[in-house]
Amino acid sequence: MQKPPITKYQPFPRVDLPDRQWPDRVIDQAPIWCSVDLRDGNQALPVPMSVEEKLEMFEMLVQIGFKQIEVGFPSASQIEFDFMRRLIEEGRIPDDVTIQTLVQSREDLINRTFESIRGAKSAIVHLYNSTSPLQRRVVFQNDQAATVALAVKGAELIRQRANEFEAEGTRVMMEYSPESFSQTETAFAVEICEAVMDVWQPTVENKLILNLPATVEVYTPNIHADQIEWFGRKVKNRDKVLISLHTHNDRGTGIAATELGLMAGADRVEGTLFGNGERTGNLDIVTVALNMYTQGVDPGLDFSGLNEVRDIYERTTRMEVHPRSPYGGDLVFTAFSGSHQDAINKGLKIQKEQPDDALYEVPYLPVDPADLGRNYRAIIRINSQSGKGGVAWILEQEFGYQLPKAMHREIGQMVNRVADKEGKELSPDRIHELFLNEYLENKEPVEVISAESDTIEGGVRVTADVVISGEAKQIVGVGNGPIDAFVHALREAGHGHFEFMSYSEHSLGRGAKATAACYIEVKTSGKASVYGAGVDTSIELASLKAVASAVNRAGA
Repeated sequence: MQKPPITKYQPFPRVDLPDRQWPDRVIDQAPIWCSVDLRDGNQALPVPMSVEEKLEMFEMLVQIGFKQIEVGFPSASQIEFDFMRRLIEEGRIPDDVTIQTLVQSREDLINRTFESIRGAKSAIVHLYNSTSPLQRRVVFQNDQAATVALAVKGAELIRQRANEFEAEGTRVMMEYSPESFSQTETAFAVEICEAVMDVWQPTVENKLILNLPATVEVYTPNIHADQIEWFGRKVKNRDKVLISLHTHNDRGTGIAATELGLMAGADRVEGTLFGNGERTGNLDIVTVALNMYTQGVDPGLDFSGLNEVRDIYERTTRMEVHPRSPYGGDLVFTAFSGSHQDAINKGLKIQKEQPDDALYEVPYLPVDPADLGRNYRAIIRINSQSGKGGVAWILEQEFGYQLPKAMHREIGQMVNRVADKEGKELSPDRIHELFLNEYLENKEPVEVISAESDTIEGGVRVTADVVISGEAKQIVGVGNGPIDAFVHALREAGHGHFEFMSYSEHSLGRGAKATAACYIEVKTSGKASVYGAGVDTSIELASLKAVASAVNRAGA
């Protein structure tokens, strides 16, 4: 890196817009969405999608709800051309979906593009040429006049061919992009777009799409919003054009730039699923759409099966969604922190008690994962930093154990010790294994085999078959109930030197196969309380097993 003073780079000039309106606006409706996964996204892949993979992606985009889909660059390769023809000839394009193609301002390429869309019900022909001073100087050696002439020539060719195709029954819309709009003089961007408008002659019914791409993101999102608002104010016949956004993510703020651009008056958004695209990627439409959803705005796109969307995306593109990617990443509905886990656990329990149309409010979860087709299995994950609430939540949600509140700390500390020792995250199955080993399968020195109780004068008598320190015995005790009677029997056998503290139970499962789970808290002399747990088809036997579990764990 250059040492100060930094002369190698300079800040982008601000837009003169002292009365800007966008900061006071909110996004209260969805834009027109256009997916460019099959073109812009595809060209950025190390291994481009095959025709079959593109077909699978196209069908998924239709199911999500996209009404405009840029399907390729048919003049660039035979594969792109063949894919377009297959979509049309096999009738794969729904009547309410418009396909979009990209083309440069050359007659042969424009003619090839129109041949690819022949027979389509509606199509957008997307013309572009680079307009920034850097591109004009370094790449094309063109001045502003020559750059405008190139755009006008392409628009004239498209207008001519569009008239022919409309006579054949294909509705043609035109889109124009001053590529590198982000680095183009804003006044010149208006000038070249208006020159294209003069050729196309848009109407309120057949608008021209003016796509203003942040081809390279070179400034903060507020400047992007200023550019969009300034352009929208200055361009003529604003009601006859759709202002479209196409942001990239070079500075990591493509999503913010798009949201502020919508606040600045844009009508349409181009992007890709999960932000695939050149360099740091295109706009992530999933994130922007679901950001709207979490604000009570219908995004017009259905991501209720987000896991499946991600699976198809990863399979067809061979790209991976980052674990921390908003909404779709593996870890975005996950809490390792103990305090977070406890808050999520409490929030979900309260939310479950609310009516279906109640406001969704759960700490640390701005959207209900169920709305996206995601389950709660991954919400709380356990490692050495996790708290007591997380372990209890896993055991309840995955396996049905409703541990007493006071038991959470005890089992949480036990599981955390194991996680710390193993140095890794513990799966729900591993946590269940630890619970079983510590509480239900801990049979030394006392194991309960069977027991019977009968009512006698003055109380209840329990006769239990047990194994104590490896020796089978039958023990008998009398008390005011089965548990009290069993405790007296254990004391007679040399165990049970503890104080009984609490008892709780619940059913485990439903129907004929339901079992009972019991939890017993005991306290030995000079020691903290200890819990035991027992499970059996008999509630009485489950409670006696819980006593034995507590005795074994307490060393009583």
